[in-house]
Amino acid sequence: MSGGQRGSFTLLAPAGLAIFAALLLPLSMLLLVSVMERNPNGGVVWGRFSLDAYASFLFERGFTGERELNWDYVAIFLRSVALAGLATVTSFAIALPTALWMAFQPPKRRLLLLFLITLPFWTNLLVRNYAWMLILRNDGLIEQALSWLGLLRLLPGGRLGILNTPAATAIGLAYSFLPYMLLPIYLSIEKIDRRLLEAAFDLGADRWRVLLRVVLPLSLPGIMGGVVLVFIPGLGAFISPELLGGGKTMMVGNLIQAQFGYGRNWPFGAALGFVLLALVLGASYLHRLRFREAR
Repeated sequence: MSGGQRGSFTLLAPAGLAIFAALLLPLSMLLLVSVMERNPNGGVVWGRFSLDAYASFLFERGFTGERELNWDYVAIFLRSVALAGLATVTSFAIALPTALWMAFQPPKRRLLLLFLITLPFWTNLLVRNYAWMLILRNDGLIEQALSWLGLLRLLPGGRLGILNTPAATAIGLAYSFLPYMLLPIYLSIEKIDRRLLEAAFDLGADRWRVLLRVVLPLSLPGIMGGVVLVFIPGLGAFISPELLGGGKTMMVGNLIQAQFGYGRNWPFGAALGFVLLALVLGASYLHRLRFREAR
C-alpha cells in the first residue's frame, strides 16, 4: 500500500467505524435475532437457531399442527406499498408546482419561502399528527368550513368521516414527508440554465412544452430523489397509521412495532424488518438498473 493510499485509509477510517457502529452492527444483531428461536416469555432463546420467524410470514400452524398458508401479512405489506405510493404521488402533485413557482422567485424571497416551508417541520412529528386529527375529525376545522359553505349536506351522512380511514393515513404520510419531495425538486429546477428556457420559447414552444420537454427532464434526478425519500420512509411509517388511521389501517411499521412491543415476538419482528429491507433494496436496485439503461 502506497503512502497516498495509507493516508486515504486513515482519513476514511473514522467514518467507516461510525457507519459500522451505527448501521452494520445493529443490522447484524437484528439478523441474529431473526434466526433465533422465540422465547415464550419474550425475547429469544440464545443459541437455538430457527427459521420459523421467516416461515411465519407466509404460513401459520393450524389446529392439527400443520402449516397453512396465511396471506394476512402479505396483505399488510401490499397495503403499505399502496399507501406509501399514494402519499408519494400526492406529495409530488403538491411539490412540483410549488417548487416550480419558488425557483423563479427573487433570491431573497426564495430564502423566505424555504424558511416558511420548513418551519412547521421543526416541531415533533407526533404533535403534527395530533394537529391533523383535530383538522380531520368530525366537527373539526374542515367539517366546520364545509358546514359554513353549505356543502356538508352533500357528504354521505352529512359528516366528513375521514378520520380513522386509509385516506387520513395517506394525508398524514404525504404531509409528513412533503419537504423530502419538495426540496430535491426545487434544487434541481433552480440549477436549470435559464438560457435553455429562453431558447425553447424562442423556438416557438409554449409553457406546457417547455415544462414537459425541458424542465421535467432536467429536474428528473431531483424528482427521483424525492420519490425515493418519500416512498421508502412511507413504507415503514407507524405514527400516522396509528393516530390518523385509528389503528384500523395497519402498515408494516405498526406490525413490526407490535411484534417488538406487546406481541413480544422479537424474531418475527426482526424477520419482518429484513423482509421490508429486502423489498426496498430490490426495488432500489431495479430502479438503478433501469435509470442506468435510460441514461
